[in-house]
Amino acid sequence: MTTVAVLRWLHIIGSTVLFGTGVGIAFFMLMAHRTRNPAVIAHTAGVVVLADYVFTATAVAVQPITGALLVHAVGWSWTQGWLVASIGLYVLTGALWIPVVYMQTMMRNIARESLSNSVPLPERYFRLFRLWFAFGVPAFVAVLAIFWLMVARPPIGFPN
Repeated sequence: MTTVAVLRWLHIIGSTVLFGTGVGIAFFMLMAHRTRNPAVIAHTAGVVVLADYVFTATAVAVQPITGALLVHAVGWSWTQGWLVASIGLYVLTGALWIPVVYMQTMMRNIARESLSNSVPLPERYFRLFRLWFAFGVPAFVAVLAIFWLMVARPPIGFPN
């Protein structure tokens, strides 16, 4: 296997982990939220936060490394429009993901507190969930756009 093939494989595996973990987390958080049950939400959010640190954070760190090595190995220019757009969307996704992890942690903590005090979830939890969802949608769309840019590599020009 060539170096380029290995780098492409690693980059694809990393993107798969990022996308798959993100979609899985979103699905499980949404399903837990729909129960409005603090025990279910506390447990699910605890697993989700752990998954984000174990899988997502690792992939987030590996992707730029494999991407940079791949750009160098293939000989692409860092000024190619599709590559610049992909990197910009990756940064945007990261800027949206960091607060999402914080929100998931806060929702977990609020659910645990509600559970231990035997009280319903407070409005603060529901505000955080709406924000979490609002941050997640553009992050999801941005990742889909990155996939398209990586596959199609369209000729995108930027004004001088």
